[in-house]
Amino acid sequence: MNASASARPGQPSQEDRLRADLYNYLGLVLARPMDRMTLDQTAALQGDDTPLGQAINRLAKAARTADPSAVRHEYNDLFIGMGRGELLPYASFYLTGFLNEKPLGALRRDFAALGLARADGVFEPEDGIASLMEVLGAIIVGRFGNPLTLSRQRDFWARHVAPWAGHFFADLAKAKKASLYARVGEVGREFMEIEREAFRLAAA
Repeated sequence: MNASASARPGQPSQEDRLRADLYNYLGLVLARPMDRMTLDQTAALQGDDTPLGQAINRLAKAARTADPSAVRHEYNDLFIGMGRGELLPYASFYLTGFLNEKPLGALRRDFAALGLARADGVFEPEDGIASLMEVLGAIIVGRFGNPLTLSRQRDFWARHVAPWAGHFFADLAKAKKASLYARVGEVGREFMEIEREAFRLAAA
């Protein structure tokens, strides 16, 4: 993504930085197959005793024995395939059954309002799960411009992520062709539930 907004003073909290880090990580590993460096970094992750922490530990354990070549094949089978992969990780597909539908148009309008535009040379629709994870990580800490307030984060999440991302991650966790990426799905599913509850409490 590219941005035209200017930065403003103010630093995000440590909690927000951790949230942004997890969004950025999910965006990274869903945008392309994990290479050796990413697998090594994933293998070093350590979670706590919460459901999310336990999911992170399972992902780290799976990464320790994962082979990059096998991971590339797994990623291809899941998201690319011959014609299409097992899963189509796009909001339009999950919400309408078709690609490039109204959810994508709504997202593009909100991106424009935030000063965001698709980077040159990128041809994937912006409503892909990897793109949305990347953007959420960015708007929390202001990587593309102004950090968004919690209420504006909540509004963006409610419109473009909440209606479908949890379902996608649940599908990924149980996908027939998923092994390492099933663990990614578990992490994403738990994280989306935490975000849902946190935004609900913040709005109360």
